[in-house]
Amino acid sequence: MGSVGPTELVILLIILGAIAGIIFLAVRAAGGRPRAQVAYWAPGVIPQIAEPVRERVRELGAENRLIEAIKVVRQETGLGLRDAKFVTESIIAGRYLPTSTERALQTGPDLASRVRELKEAGRTEQAIFLVRGETGMNRQQAEAFVGLI
Repeated sequence: MGSVGPTELVILLIILGAIAGIIFLAVRAAGGRPRAQVAYWAPGVIPQIAEPVRERVRELGAENRLIEAIKVVRQETGLGLRDAKFVTESIIAGRYLPTSTERALQTGPDLASRVRELKEAGRTEQAIFLVRGETGMNRQQAEAFVGLI
């Protein structure tokens, strides 16, 4: 009974893995780590921001407390300073958040100009697709935006 075979080792590893997974989930649920590590793993990607956080950012913006609002966004999302500032200003201004800060910070023609060009060329469907891709709007909102231009 003193020797341990490969089957017992596999079972032991599975049990240890399950215990480690349970501990990891318990620590994470208790707030042991930041909620979103998306920005760390995918630079330039804007993670989803919960409505209570957006509301808090709007309140701080209304009180001219921009730095505190940026800190709230950074704490909740894990974004870097530049991206958090962009997101914070967008929330305060009531703009739609694009899915990527890299695309949003590009220089060149603004979204309205590009949509206008597509509409004039008779490519309305592509204009709607462009608006949805850069702003995160749903189809109905994008169609309304394209219709206004």
